Amino acid sequence: MVEKAESLNTQAINFAANGEFKEAIACFKRALVVEKSNHLLWYNLGVTYRDAGQLESAKECLLKALDINSIDKDTLDTLSIICLSLKEFDEAFNYCSIGLDLYPTDAHLWNTCGVIFFNQVNYPEAAEAFERAVTINPYYYDALYNLRDTYDELGNKIGKAECISRMSQIKKSGE
Repeated sequence: MVEKAESLNTQAINFAANGEFKEAIACFKRALVVEKSNHLLWYNLGVTYRDAGQLESAKECLLKALDINSIDKDTLDTLSIICLSLKEFDEAFNYCSIGLDLYPTDAHLWNTCGVIFFNQVNYPEAAEAFERAVTINPYYYDALYNLRDTYDELGNKIGKAECISRMSQIKKSGE
């Protein structure tokens, strides 16, 4: 019986959803034997390694996914976040910048960019990135949360209060 990459991918995703990372990784690897140049399989394997706490392996897989599809927004964003987690700030910013060049209206990429700046204690640039994220998507709770914390670091009490108000409105509308 020949295994199909699509069914192995689905099986691996189900394993990963249940926290069975070793089994998920094995399925993705079997799927990649069938379809070695499938960027989605490499991406999913990278995400699974990330979720299993194996960041270096995650980065390797995401780089392979990026080699296959250099304009995939999710791969660029996830790779940026992995590099950030590894404290590789220049690489994180590079992948995020590539993503923003391709997708300048993507709120998630702007939020990721802000997180990179925040982690480098560059609060003015972080604030600008988070502001862009919430301008693109005013209901992006995580970006508002990050902007609130950034305004707090900058001593911007009015901005912080506005973020808290907007976050409260979002929570109420979601109830």
